[in-house]
Amino acid sequence: MNRKLGTNGPLVSAIGLGCMSMSGAYGVPDEQQSIATIHRALELGHNFIDTADYYRTGHNEELIGKAIKGQRDKAFLSVKTGQMFGPAANNGFTFGPVNAHPDYLRNAILYSLQRLKTDYIDLYTPGRVDPNVPIEETVGALADMVEKGVIRYIGLSEASAASLRKAAAVAPITALQIEYSLWSRDIEAEVLPTARELGIGIVAYSPLSRGFLTGEVKSPEDLKDNRVNMPRFQGENFYKNLELVEKVKALAEQKGCTAAQLALAWILAQGEQIIAIPGTKQVRKLEENIAAEKVQLTAQDLQSIEAIMPAGIVAGTRYPEFLMNALNR
Repeated sequence: MNRKLGTNGPLVSAIGLGCMSMSGAYGVPDEQQSIATIHRALELGHNFIDTADYYRTGHNEELIGKAIKGQRDKAFLSVKTGQMFGPAANNGFTFGPVNAHPDYLRNAILYSLQRLKTDYIDLYTPGRVDPNVPIEETVGALADMVEKGVIRYIGLSEASAASLRKAAAVAPITALQIEYSLWSRDIEAEVLPTARELGIGIVAYSPLSRGFLTGEVKSPEDLKDNRVNMPRFQGENFYKNLELVEKVKALAEQKGCTAAQLALAWILAQGEQIIAIPGTKQVRKLEENIAAEKVQLTAQDLQSIEAIMPAGIVAGTRYPEFLMNALNR
């Protein structure tokens, strides 16, 4: 299943592949397994491959560069940039400021092209809105890259409705990458209607709520990664949210699909301008996610899902406070 990305954008797969987990964000990375997963996605015609230059300091881009060698024409490469990190103990990292200054973007794109072993990137997206740079300047630099042919489409991520309007007045914005799922529905109030009005496609990241909506996470002890720092996975919030997921899982069983497939089908049912990019490094999970395109939700199904998970019911914020402050700018 393909969908048009924005009013004037390209056709891309309705379910894409988020590649962050392939570089150690969740669990131990496995290069051979990850490359096999990317190959399988392309084989099945699911061309939207999402990465960022800050996923393990370029490792993710290098991995994708290897995977798409000889198949560049089959892949739609979505690259984010601009999130700065610093070193921490035990091979960890600390979050630094966002950088979407034109000079930074012009420099960063050169390194991404080199790591990906390509001469153009399909969709290039500042990972967050830089509070220190007028968004008009950021988008102006990206428009210049489009003119030069090094990127084909301009994206934004976690931008407010006001920022979308300012950006769209400078150059066409093809897509807004933003967290959207049964767990995260904040965009429905203002951002989603504005994107629709402006003809901007929605790329829904974390559509399975970092794995929680799969129904496979049963206790906080199952988490061995950065999810332990996220309020929704902590303390009483975890168990309150687990009750919701169990209800979704029961509804999915009635439909003859998995909880993950039901959650993805719900995303796709929210509008033709929305695509989802669940992340995985396993072929089995990729194929399960793709099969969600075949799940047909009736009006009654949607009402039942809404009764279980209305907007705002999830306990806890999706990020710690200091990271929440970087959203909706």
